[in-house]
Amino acid sequence: MLTAFASFALFALLVTVVPGPDTLLVLRNCVRGGRLPGIATALGAAVGSLVWAVAAAVGLAAALHRWDAAFAVVRMAGAAYLVLLGAQALWAHRRSASNGADTTAAPPEGLAPTTFLAFRQGLLSCLLNPKVGLFFVAVAPQFLPEGASVLSVTLIFGVIDAVIAAGWLILVAVFAARLLSWLRRPRVNTALERATGGVLVVLGLGTAAETL
Repeated sequence: MLTAFASFALFALLVTVVPGPDTLLVLRNCVRGGRLPGIATALGAAVGSLVWAVAAAVGLAAALHRWDAAFAVVRMAGAAYLVLLGAQALWAHRRSASNGADTTAAPPEGLAPTTFLAFRQGLLSCLLNPKVGLFFVAVAPQFLPEGASVLSVTLIFGVIDAVIAAGWLILVAVFAARLLSWLRRPRVNTALERATGGVLVVLGLGTAAETL
């Protein structure tokens, strides 16, 4: 049993460290508001992952995958949310730049998210990504020990994955917070905002294209 948990943990770690929407949101919110919003975003994404694990454990994720219409609706909602976040990032930064805001010491006024808003963004980003649920449906059975309870073991896998996701993303937030003075330099901040917003828009459009 311990071998199965350790193997799943290693696999989950390898998947988690690959940059995705959650990592981009953590970086963006950390640069805008500091360490706490970054950590809040990380915790929101981890909670969302745990919710998907519970859904997979009771078979909801698998049922959603079989029900094409519902699956498409969730994916399109997730795609729209990513495009919205990306567009907001691009527009807000363009507006602040046109107003001559100085980003060397603090984020432009109105861009810094509250802790609650950052948590909600991380949570929704994960909840609106059905691929997270399908990850558990497709991967968890590969690590299930023979004769083990599918429900209980999948739930444990979900906790392991959530802890790993939270730990990694919090490390990203802490590391980014240590580099805030550099990340908030006008050129670096402009490049980061444009890259983050652009990637989120592309990810959202890509998800929508796959759904159509």
